[in-house]
Amino acid sequence: MDELKARIDAEITQSLGYDDELSDQRRLAMEYYYGLPFGNEIEGRSQIVDSSVADTIEWIKPSLMRVFASGDKIVQFHPTGPEDVPAAEQASDYINHIFTKDNPGFEIMYSWFTDALLQKNGIVKCWWDETDENDRETYSDLTDLELEALIAPDSVEVIEHTANTEGLEVTHDIVITRVVTTGRVKIENVPPEEFLISREAKSIEDARFVCHRSKKTISELREMGFDFDEDEIGGDNHELTSESSARYEFDNSSNLGRESTEKALREIWVYESYLKSDQDGDGIAELIRVVTAGNLILDQEPVDRKPFATLTPIKIPHKFFGLSMADLTMDLQLMKSTLQRSLLDNMYMQNHGRFAVMEGQVNLDDLLTSRPGGIVRTKTPNAVTPLPTPPLQPYVFETLKYLDGIREERSGMTKYSQGLNEGALTSHTTAAAVSQTMTAAQQRVELIARCFAETGVKDLMQMIYELVQKNQDKERIIMLRNQFVPVRPDMWREKMDCTVSVGLGHGNRDQHLRHLTTLMQLASQAMSGGLSLMNEQNLYNMASELIKNMGFKDVDSFITDPRMASQEPSAREQMAQAEMSLKKGELDIKVAETQIKQQKLQLEAQKLQSDNSMKIAELQLEAEQGRPVGIG
Repeated sequence: MDELKARIDAEITQSLGYDDELSDQRRLAMEYYYGLPFGNEIEGRSQIVDSSVADTIEWIKPSLMRVFASGDKIVQFHPTGPEDVPAAEQASDYINHIFTKDNPGFEIMYSWFTDALLQKNGIVKCWWDETDENDRETYSDLTDLELEALIAPDSVEVIEHTANTEGLEVTHDIVITRVVTTGRVKIENVPPEEFLISREAKSIEDARFVCHRSKKTISELREMGFDFDEDEIGGDNHELTSESSARYEFDNSSNLGRESTEKALREIWVYESYLKSDQDGDGIAELIRVVTAGNLILDQEPVDRKPFATLTPIKIPHKFFGLSMADLTMDLQLMKSTLQRSLLDNMYMQNHGRFAVMEGQVNLDDLLTSRPGGIVRTKTPNAVTPLPTPPLQPYVFETLKYLDGIREERSGMTKYSQGLNEGALTSHTTAAAVSQTMTAAQQRVELIARCFAETGVKDLMQMIYELVQKNQDKERIIMLRNQFVPVRPDMWREKMDCTVSVGLGHGNRDQHLRHLTTLMQLASQAMSGGLSLMNEQNLYNMASELIKNMGFKDVDSFITDPRMASQEPSAREQMAQAEMSLKKGELDIKVAETQIKQQKLQLEAQKLQSDNSMKIAELQLEAEQGRPVGIG
């Protein structure tokens, strides 16, 4: 244990994100995002800070959220064989339900994307969480057998019990608490400063060491089921001063350094580490999860995988950490701020310039009080001479425009992609040129969206699939496609192919709409010409895509899937079924009448047989008594 604890401590201090250059870069990005002062401000001069970093990130986020959150389906699972088609459709619906309904999917994705665009990588954690809920139940007038059956399970605890002995039978009034264990997939965002990874790692899968560190109180650790001696656990005084303070510096809302005086509320750093170690001595290192706090190892267990999914907007090959949009625009924000400060200082000097004053010939109080129409008392006519201020040069504005152009080229977000103004389509800027500019900007955002889809989002959805497939062994009934459906993930195949459904921006959505309209026209011409190029299912698929492209999520409210319609009988079939039911009812009545007649005949035969048996018995009795036998 001591050797493992020492190894984990060494991995933590040597990992990326532990008070190193990476932490400083992320801290600086957060300060630029907030528009905090650079530290080179001069008192009495302009201190304006440009917002290029925040503008770029906030411009890209709506496009990304529209790409992933505008539709009703984020992920689609594909069957391995024909027999897996129903399970694949159910898995797609259920995984989307878990992400958007069981968890706040929109909020998770929003924070996830923001972390990636601002601080290089966004990280989420996904795990199977089992919670115990105590349900209070009250029962009255129970018999002994009912009482015994009720309290037999180990999950039932008796709170109150009253035996009623007034009647002929003893009854029981009882109050119990029943422990109900429910398991769900939990997803949460991990702040970048709380995530540690080995320096040589290229991805989470091949990383030698991955760790999630967070602060927990002594009370929270005990509620999590950890048993430890508070005096032995100790702790460290490490604070995330470089990054966490920057996150709260804008409004000074940080709680760092404010420790509670109560022992149960004392906070301590908890490290949840994932690494490979040969714990069973077979010569093969297995993946384990080790929870450490202070000087102690609180928990250790083997696991199947690391519960993290990560994404980055600009992926660098052979590296885990990529580049953020803040990395591309921070230098532009500094340059634009410097130019804007110079422009404002020049304008201030134009309105309130400097003066050469003859000492003793001017009332300095009048001169220092600058107001329209103000009087300056002087003793000689030339006592005050204005010092010339250089005029504003046009090249400064050209430089600002040039820097804006560089930012647009780096980020892909242009003024045209943010919405056209009334003067955008001039003789010098044609509609085709604007369309090309918007398409180029969308391609840049779509590349970021594709990187997100094929890395972090896809990994997260596959992780959810594996968790429910391995851990949910009970049937769960939920509403899918406007129907209550029983779901049993343990009956699915262990692994299925996953495709993240990446949506499109408005420009490509219009293009997609044109393509769908062309397909609908082709289908109409084929049907009018008698060509059987498409069946009902093909037409339904085109119509459903058309409705989704219009922004409506509930397709079934407008059109009906032929597969669902085929399961419902037609009017003629319903009439035939009703007629068959009527005939069957008449036949059942006749059969019942026949059965009643047969029962009557059986009763009469039984009565006749009984009468004969009694008569024979009487004759035998008279013969035994020696009396003459009378026949009649």
